[in-house]
Amino acid sequence: MVETRKPVRRQARGLKRMEEILDAAEEVIADIGYAEATTNAIAARAGMSPGSLYQFFHNKEEILEALLARFTDGRRQHWNERLTGDVTRIPLPELVDQLVDEIADFKGSRPAYWALLHGSATGDRLAWASEQLHAGIATRVAQVLSIRAPHLDQERCLTLATMSLATVKAVMPLVASAPPQRSAELIAELKTMLVGYLTPALGE
Repeated sequence: MVETRKPVRRQARGLKRMEEILDAAEEVIADIGYAEATTNAIAARAGMSPGSLYQFFHNKEEILEALLARFTDGRRQHWNERLTGDVTRIPLPELVDQLVDEIADFKGSRPAYWALLHGSATGDRLAWASEQLHAGIATRVAQVLSIRAPHLDQERCLTLATMSLATVKAVMPLVASAPPQRSAELIAELKTMLVGYLTPALGE
């Protein structure tokens, strides 16, 4: 019994250390960018030796791949859990509030995402991964819209969802780079635009 528990504990500790390394990598990349980030700097930020870091990631590129998975796979699961049948029953302004706030909170809590997205060394790779993620989210949003407006065909719902997400994506860099008060104003305007666009389109 004791021997079967030890690997589980070691595995849990290993996963925790990997998450700590990725947290540290995000902080370092947000501070100085991916090109200037080193495994030594990431290890120091994580409070471990470079040798300990190499037990989990052999180089900076492996850390990047893990960050890409964190940004895309994690967000895909996040939206799959939230875009359920429950959201089809809440008022449209409340739904828009919820979705936009979720996206804004993610962007604000993940500054390394922007450093990677706009970095010449990683931008194309993360941009491709983000496009795949946004396409999946658009499909989920379209399903929600279809339930809210059963008179619309699937293609129309997907167009509405795609346009809405594209608008959010275009505004978010402005939000991320603006002072707090200005960011709040931009988010409020974004919500107003989306509600104004979707209300007549859905017939609500």
